[in-house]
Amino acid sequence: MATYLRLPWDTLLRARLFIFTFGFIISPPLCATPEQDLANFRKYYQQRFPNLTLNDYSNGVYAIDKVARQSWEAIEEFPPYEAAIETGKKLFNTPFNNGKHYADCFPHKGLGIAHQYPVWNKAKGEVVTLSKAINDCRLSHNESELAYDKSEIVNLTAYLVSTARGKPIDVKIPTDDSRALAAYEQGKSFYYQRHGQLNFACATCHIQNAGKKLRAEILSASLGHTNNWPTYRLKWGEIGSLHRRFAECLTNIKAQAYHEQSPEFRNLEYFLSYLGNGVPLSGPSTRK
Repeated sequence: MATYLRLPWDTLLRARLFIFTFGFIISPPLCATPEQDLANFRKYYQQRFPNLTLNDYSNGVYAIDKVARQSWEAIEEFPPYEAAIETGKKLFNTPFNNGKHYADCFPHKGLGIAHQYPVWNKAKGEVVTLSKAINDCRLSHNESELAYDKSEIVNLTAYLVSTARGKPIDVKIPTDDSRALAAYEQGKSFYYQRHGQLNFACATCHIQNAGKKLRAEILSASLGHTNNWPTYRLKWGEIGSLHRRFAECLTNIKAQAYHEQSPEFRNLEYFLSYLGNGVPLSGPSTRK
């Protein structure tokens, strides 16, 4: 049974909450390695939700909210994102002006590899998400970039993610490039840092209060948070990206919302995806 936060909404949003995670306040030790972060992350949620398996987290909040899960499963019988997958497939197979295809840019022609993203690009010295890889591919073939907040790139991503559905997230942080670890640490810092006028961190909702109710909504766990994107959100009435959701969260707490595929959001995705390693990819999916 869900536990309620027994505070009025305005009071809750303005409260300075102490976040106890992994036995210490607000964030893990700065000296912790990614491997230690991953072990501690899993251990925390195993203790928080002892009846859930690692695979269960592929269902997001519906692994916790049994009532909402019934409605979600009914929606998934006729998924509202199927059109996006079909459109994305057509776009993916449409040749560029030079006769080349998206498939020429990716290993295994881009199919069944989405669970390995984001990746660290050593040559560029940056985190490359699947969406950015699509635009990098276009640029390499003298095509213009697609707008990250428009449907075309979301549909392309939806198709590629669908071909890897069921594969466990497998994000790597190379040990031979200190810049990769620095990007991971920047994403980690962003996750635990308080933002905006309401002084919330990502961890406020999704670690400390995971499984509790905020008004009528149960707060999801961060474990596996990146595995179901892009997602058709009923609130949006369309399929959208993970970074769109990041921006929306920041806006809700009256914080600066970075643009999609900004370094801040790519590093945050890198951190969260790594900590979701082992959780099966379930995107595209449907969420409230």
